[in-house]
Amino acid sequence: MGNCGCNHCHTEKKKQASPYLLPAISFLMLLGGIVMQAAEAPFFNQTMRLCWYVLAYLPVGLPVMKEALESIREKDVFSEFTLMCIATLGAFYIGEYPEGVAVMLFYSIGELFQGKALDKARNNISALLDVRPETATVIRQNEQVTLPPSEVAIGAIIEVKAGERVPLDGKLLSEIAAFNTAALTGESLPRTIVRDEEVLAGMIVTDKVIRLEVTRPYNQSALARILELVQNASERKAPAELFIRKFARIYTPIVTGLAFLIVLIPFLYSLIQPDFLFIFNDWLYRALVFLVISCPCALVISIPLGYFGGIGAASRQGILFKGGNYLDAITKINTVVFDKTGTLTKGLFEVQSLSAANDISEEELLHIVASAESRSNHPIAKAILAYAQNRQIAIDTSIETTELAGYGLKAMIDGKQVLVGNTRLLDSEGISFPSGENGISLERNLCSTRMEDIPGTVVACAIDGRYAGYLLLADTPKEDAAEAIKQLKELNINNLEILSGDKQIIVSNLASRLGISRAYGDLLPEGKVARLEELKRNAANKIAFVGDGINDAPVLALSDIGIAMGGLGSDAAIETADVVIQTDQPVKVATAIRIGKLTRNIVWQNITLAFTVKLAVLILGAGGIATMWEAVFADVGVALLAILNAVRILKTNK
Repeated sequence: MGNCGCNHCHTEKKKQASPYLLPAISFLMLLGGIVMQAAEAPFFNQTMRLCWYVLAYLPVGLPVMKEALESIREKDVFSEFTLMCIATLGAFYIGEYPEGVAVMLFYSIGELFQGKALDKARNNISALLDVRPETATVIRQNEQVTLPPSEVAIGAIIEVKAGERVPLDGKLLSEIAAFNTAALTGESLPRTIVRDEEVLAGMIVTDKVIRLEVTRPYNQSALARILELVQNASERKAPAELFIRKFARIYTPIVTGLAFLIVLIPFLYSLIQPDFLFIFNDWLYRALVFLVISCPCALVISIPLGYFGGIGAASRQGILFKGGNYLDAITKINTVVFDKTGTLTKGLFEVQSLSAANDISEEELLHIVASAESRSNHPIAKAILAYAQNRQIAIDTSIETTELAGYGLKAMIDGKQVLVGNTRLLDSEGISFPSGENGISLERNLCSTRMEDIPGTVVACAIDGRYAGYLLLADTPKEDAAEAIKQLKELNINNLEILSGDKQIIVSNLASRLGISRAYGDLLPEGKVARLEELKRNAANKIAFVGDGINDAPVLALSDIGIAMGGLGSDAAIETADVVIQTDQPVKVATAIRIGKLTRNIVWQNITLAFTVKLAVLILGAGGIATMWEAVFADVGVALLAILNAVRILKTNK
């Protein structure tokens, strides 16, 4: 922990059977002493008073003294424990026994309340995230064997009953099943998954018993990686957090020195000015009040907790921040740049039409294109394969292909060199293709305009250097894409752009539908990087790039905040992006910014509260107006209020 050394700042706490027992004993003895003193009991003389209040002090004072000694051994001399010991023992020295006991008592009670607030925050986040099942039912020779998930190997078959949580990532072997994905995405709507699709650890089966083939080990499952990501996020400190920790190292010794000067300066002045009456005990009392107030505990604990709470609140919404520094940075974003496919659009392409050249049939063209795309996981490739299967076209899955980044694929099929990709691929190879002037007749070509002007995604094909035809595919915007743009504009983020490798006409059409003024198509990965670098030349631009986290890894890394969409299963998304939106919803970009701003507001509320109250009471204490009671509030009370304010973010649902 930092220099504050507060009890509630420790990450590990000693378990106590009854944490309120010692403070209760101390409180009863303090109350009894005050009553006997007020009643002027004959036996309650000066010696008896001292012994009584010492016994009242020890239950709460000894644990703090022990912590003070440990802090001094660790070279943390100006911890809160040390300050409290000096202040309360000083109160005993000047005969203010009840106040000495009361300060230590209320400090201890405040520590207990603060500890409970911290534990509640941690428990809320742990309960929110740590939903890993403790066992997995493995099927071996048609028998069920129960094992810890960490002992289940890749390729094993596991069974999950309705209502149970999936323990490991796997491939669905059952025909179809419905899953509750709230633990991973924050969305309560069930998701339907069919055979051979991926099922992630943490999902809950809602309708039937299912079987999965395990595809990842326990420690690499999507849920394990999410847990690790959120738990490690607190290690990346926000600027405000780092500032307060550095400030505490300077602030506490300075205030301790000022407390010493509160006694020394009046004494020296009395030597110069004999008329000035210096009463040591009075000035010492003021210095002791000053010491009690001085600890920056409210800041040192409540600010990290504010960021910790922001990370927890975001994860509740299906948004993973990789550190408090990114929560802080996202509040400064004024430019948001989107990838298109899979980010603003569903990425679920469907073949709209097929056009073959005169010397090849549609069936043969489809066979060649589908065979070339058979090993690709790209959404376009999947759409072509599905289309070929629906038309009962044979597909050769043994084809070896060479990927041409940003262009397409090259393959050898039936002894012929085949190119499959965008029109740039044909251009780069010097292969001519139909245009409006010399196009194929309408009977063979469903669109008479130039191919590069078709408002859809074109997959062109050439065989042995000659144009063979093309497939036309279309993608649709996500349901919340327009709402995402609207909400960003409500946040006064009007500098919005789309960067895509798709054709300019498609990108422009989408931008027009969503209300985005600037859209750039026909971009290779290096083209996206060049555009982002151009934006970054203006230092006023604070840029967030939103992409799929795989193809867009370079621009995700280059932007001020990289946001990966739906990156649960993507190593590149987890490693490259600063923020991962699990729900695959672009509207969550605005949600992430709002959570960042709420977190920052709470942090600055705590800073303002702590500084204002402490400064006021410090001045009053130095002037002899504030007593130990006000000092206790300025320290323990403000710390508790700041922590409760920080915890408030965990209750945020909108």
